[in-house]
Amino acid sequence: MEPTLRTARDEGVATLTIDRPAKRNAMTPAMWRELPGLLAEFAADPAVRVLVLTGAQGTFCAGADIGALQDAARAGHPGAGQPGNESPGGAARAQQTLAVTAEEALAAFPKPTLAAVHGHCVGGGCQLAAACDLRFAAHDALFGITPAKLGIVYPASSTERLVRLVGPATAKFLLYSGELIDAERALRTGLVDEVHRGEELDERVAEFARTLTARSALTQAAAKDFADGRTGPDRVEHWQREAAGSGDAAEGVAAFLERRAPRFGAPRH
Repeated sequence: MEPTLRTARDEGVATLTIDRPAKRNAMTPAMWRELPGLLAEFAADPAVRVLVLTGAQGTFCAGADIGALQDAARAGHPGAGQPGNESPGGAARAQQTLAVTAEEALAAFPKPTLAAVHGHCVGGGCQLAAACDLRFAAHDALFGITPAKLGIVYPASSTERLVRLVGPATAKFLLYSGELIDAERALRTGLVDEVHRGEELDERVAEFARTLTARSALTQAAAKDFADGRTGPDRVEHWQREAAGSGDAAEGVAAFLERRAPRFGAPRH
């Protein structure tokens, strides 16, 4: 069975599942390439309000497939015949480029994103989780970033994102050592937002995703822009125009006074 990124939609929640359990859901080059296109489809679908990223059969993602690096080097791909791409190091750099492209597409996704982490969340898996807005983890999840074990330079953009998330000291601990940390330590350092036991994690993620679909998408999209540093005058003016042309504020107040759930519209991004 070919490794896949499975997708599903249910009442405003899109779920993207990394499905390669025989390899702890390690990402192949083909899977990295596929991810941005799937994200673009979800972003363009007005029925999708929230994205959940998870892994199949009790593991989130063990990162990039190291075996694929050897295969690419032996075959001369990607970039056969190009200097620097005939070795495992060249193949690693090529796969890293694909991973960063996928990570940036996930970080730029215009709707709320939530990583639901069971089991191992390592290397490129941690890279993807960090690109989500929020991370909920199982109590037995393990996190690590392991380029120091392979002699690979972790991407600058990914390092910066990690530092913003956990601070310089924890980022250096993870990157210098390549050691795995448990969910409780990840929670203390800010790498994850909530920790739950067993099946309670999936229940909590589903509950929280439903909550997000009931809130103002206008508020969420503007908050994501501002929280991610997109605070230039053009974005501020854009969201001021959106707010002025939206009925969300009037609907929110009316719903509060009438003691009912609000029915918000979808913003333009």
